[in-house]
Amino acid sequence: MAVSINCDLGEAFGIWRLGDDEGCMPFITHANIACGYHASDPRTMWRTVRLAKQHGVRVGAHPGLPDREGFGRREMKLSREEVTALVLYQVGALDAFVRAENMRMSHLKPHGALMGMAMNDSAVAEGIAEAAAALELPVIGVGNCVMEQVFAARGMPLACEFYADLDYDDRGWQIITMHHDAVDPEAAAAKVLRAVHEGRTRSVNGRDVPVKADSICVHSDTPGAVAVAKSVWAALSSKLEQSAPNSAALF
Repeated sequence: MAVSINCDLGEAFGIWRLGDDEGCMPFITHANIACGYHASDPRTMWRTVRLAKQHGVRVGAHPGLPDREGFGRREMKLSREEVTALVLYQVGALDAFVRAENMRMSHLKPHGALMGMAMNDSAVAEGIAEAAAALELPVIGVGNCVMEQVFAARGMPLACEFYADLDYDDRGWQIITMHHDAVDPEAAAAKVLRAVHEGRTRSVNGRDVPVKADSICVHSDTPGAVAVAKSVWAALSSKLEQSAPNSAALF
């Protein structure tokens, strides 16, 4: 089964930088670029699109909640229509820069708490699905949750991602934290390989839990992210797919 490696990038603002976008770019297939709500600004968005183009990396939008102080990792109360609108708004902004570089948008992937909310709340998941359908874009999301159920009911493709650098709870769900701790690159690669081959990972409580791994996420703001991305890339070299994510594997 082919897999992709995605990374959340362009999460800077003005003179402030977060993560090593340049260092991670050679070891990923898909870039999820922040669109200005949880992070980024117009120049950062454009610069990151150009960087992805330089490295032959597919560009997708990474819409988040309008909460820069919390980096989009704090939940908000939103209606289905509000979710659709905020996703459409952000993807549209990034698409302008993608078009300026004569590229096409590959996908969208909700950021942080927006992703976590979609895993639990059908209204949020439906809001994201509505935007994706209107934009005719595939979505990177999470399996074994409400989000996957919503997309399956609609007959819409969803690439389920596995996080190389996050812990998992006993439900097999990623644990979203305000700050990412450093992880051992070799251990991260081994965890990814198990998720891809066996569809399982070890929870923080020591239980084996089911996961789905169509696409592997490496966060650029994890300490040592480049080493993690390089290790995961090497481990998956025979399975990497350069095309966009799909429901079963990749689009």
